[in-house]
Amino acid sequence: MASVVKINVLTVPPEMREELERRFAGRAGMVESSDGFEWFELLRPVDDSGRYLVYTRWRSEADFERWQSSQAFQEGHAKAAQGHGQGHGHGQGHGHGQGPASSAAELWAFEVVESAGPKQP
Repeated sequence: MASVVKINVLTVPPEMREELERRFAGRAGMVESSDGFEWFELLRPVDDSGRYLVYTRWRSEADFERWQSSQAFQEGHAKAAQGHGQGHGHGQGHGHGQGPASSAAELWAFEVVESAGPKQP
């Protein structure tokens, strides 16, 4: 069975980028203990697009869906929407520390077909 990758594309206005990163730093451990979780990365744009990528990799679609419906996921996103520093917050929001840090979000989904890492000696 191939792993599943979910990439959440967050459009973040310049004044909210530090806030978004702070919120993600504060969420450490929220997803890592979930059954089927394999990897997480927050990718900062190197251009002016303001589009952050939240990369997660899961053993299966069912594992991702179980995490999405979990209490930890719901609580983390609710706190982010209120600006309490956990999670990352989606949707519309304005002002530092209040509401979501992103102005738009889009979820991309992929199946891993090929994967490589460094060669071991």
